Amino acid sequence: MTELFQTYDEDARALELVERSQVHQTGLWHRSSIVYLLHPDGRMYVQRRAACKDLYANLLDHSVGEHLIPGETHVEAAHRGLREELGIIDIELEPLGNERRLSTEIPGQGITDNEFQQVFRGTYEGKMHLDPKEVAQIHLFTIEQLVITIEHEPGIFTPWFEKDLVTFGFYPKAHRI
Repeated sequence: MTELFQTYDEDARALELVERSQVHQTGLWHRSSIVYLLHPDGRMYVQRRAACKDLYANLLDHSVGEHLIPGETHVEAAHRGLREELGIIDIELEPLGNERRLSTEIPGQGITDNEFQQVFRGTYEGKMHLDPKEVAQIHLFTIEQLVITIEHEPGIFTPWFEKDLVTFGFYPKAHRI
């Protein structure tokens, strides 16, 4: 099945629907939602991306990341991602700031990922049902464990995850990446 993304110009005006692979290869702007899911005790759920992912397979990443399907809002995509990737429904999500523009060059793959992105935070305690095509594992990290792991094994995380920990205030200021 071909996955189509709504594309946008640099001013976020809708353009045409384009296949996912073409969007990433040509650097077209599209939309995505990111979810940081926290356990009530403050630990963060961090996913290990599935081995079959086209970008950063097997690396540790946000709790959920989801591209928007045409006509979908950021919050709808975030909830869909939680449901599809982790089997989680009906949790409250808080937006962290406004939609942002994010451009990421992916070395060695000829990919420029240009996204209008909205980030959310939610709290969850309970069972998960992982989609093995999306998520290999879920880990729970305290912020202190994340600091130590990133400092000693930075290559096991996606580059955007490390940057976002600082941007959204999860990473202690004394330990800037």
